[in-house]
Amino acid sequence: MPSRSRPRPRPPLAPRAARLLAALLAALLAVAGPAAAPAGAVAGGPVLDADFPDPDVVEADGTYHAYATSTHGRHVQHAASTDLVRWSVAADDALPVPGAWVAEEPARVWAPEVFDNGAGFTLLYTAHDRASGRQCVGAALAGTPEGPFRPVGDGPLVCPVQDGGAIDAASFTEGGQRYLLWKNDGNCCGLRTWLHLQPVSADGTRTTGPAVRLLTHDLPWEGRVVEAPTLVKRSGRYVLLYSAGHYGGSGYGTGHAVADRLTGPYTKATAPLMSTESFAGAVRGPGGQDVVTGPDGRDRIVFHGWDAGRKRRFLYVAHLGWADGRPVVRGSRVRHEAEAARVHRAVVREAAGAHGGRAVGYVDHDDSHVEFRVFAASAGTHTLAVRYGNGSLDAGGSPAAATHELYVNGADVGAVAYPYTGWDHWRTAERPVVLRAGWNTVRLAKGEWYAEVDCVDVG
Repeated sequence: MPSRSRPRPRPPLAPRAARLLAALLAALLAVAGPAAAPAGAVAGGPVLDADFPDPDVVEADGTYHAYATSTHGRHVQHAASTDLVRWSVAADDALPVPGAWVAEEPARVWAPEVFDNGAGFTLLYTAHDRASGRQCVGAALAGTPEGPFRPVGDGPLVCPVQDGGAIDAASFTEGGQRYLLWKNDGNCCGLRTWLHLQPVSADGTRTTGPAVRLLTHDLPWEGRVVEAPTLVKRSGRYVLLYSAGHYGGSGYGTGHAVADRLTGPYTKATAPLMSTESFAGAVRGPGGQDVVTGPDGRDRIVFHGWDAGRKRRFLYVAHLGWADGRPVVRGSRVRHEAEAARVHRAVVREAAGAHGGRAVGYVDHDDSHVEFRVFAASAGTHTLAVRYGNGSLDAGGSPAAATHELYVNGADVGAVAYPYTGWDHWRTAERPVVLRAGWNTVRLAKGEWYAEVDCVDVG
């Protein structure tokens, strides 16, 4: 609690010099960097350091095919990999000639979506419609995932001119019915943007029913845009991933919403699933995501992120896990508030400057602890970031460093070191921890002197 209301700190109940030394060594290791991440994890950097925006991935006969927005003189970029880590970029254009309805030459084509339609492959793409002046969604077909894809129809597949047009097509299939997801491009012209779901033919080249609105922008971090929908079903629930914010900056991110029925209602998570902040700046503006099953049978999320100069958007791949049906991305930190954790012989108090206005203090007894239940998308080394306050004074009244004993899944793994801050002055201490895939317990227990816990971030 604040220094004016705390008793004069007393000496530790037992010397723990070895623990303090271990904490300092852990801090040095954290500065040096954690152990190497599994192949494809974000900690390893982009898997393709070329301009490859709005990626979509489809697997065919053991090869992963990725497609991206036009650049390098190609309408639709194409790359291939057998492990989602090492990629070979094709020299050929996957869509050599867009539909006749597309304006401009060379045409700008973006946000491709490719899927196996049972008789070949379908490409959905966004381009500028000559007749309406809006961005619209078109379709093309090919016999193989390499292409070349040939346009289908005399006009765009979806083009709601009155709503600003349509972009960012994606597909979803359930019970033999294929659906098209798309965003009305309302932000082009002062209109609200929505994500839509619409039934289409098996090959995705014809709409077969009206579109249903799923969600719109209504959270502060989203700004005036929701786009790039991706729909999956996990643990019996529908999970809708989407991008939001201005695509050209670090404020761009990826959110998610869940529903019990295909058409909703969808309930959003209030915080982004992926953001520049959640990746601690390692990825800038993560978005344009897709979900694919990796060679090991486990999910991956593929997405783009800006380079430091915001001139290119690199391709990233990360492990994707499901915590009771909600997505968790390897490397993207998840916050756990201390007041919501399991607190034993400690006090949840109102705390100025703490997230949510509360923190856990008086972790003062030998058996005092705060225990968090955290989820890891894959096993290995993760970063534990503890937001703490330390106002400890030694017997002479001088500021004293403090620690908490750290236990992961019941095992004593050393300590977390906290330099002096003063009460209600919050800073973050980081150290690596090894987690198993799925649920884990992380316990902070009484150590040297006294420290309070606001929250922990794990990623």
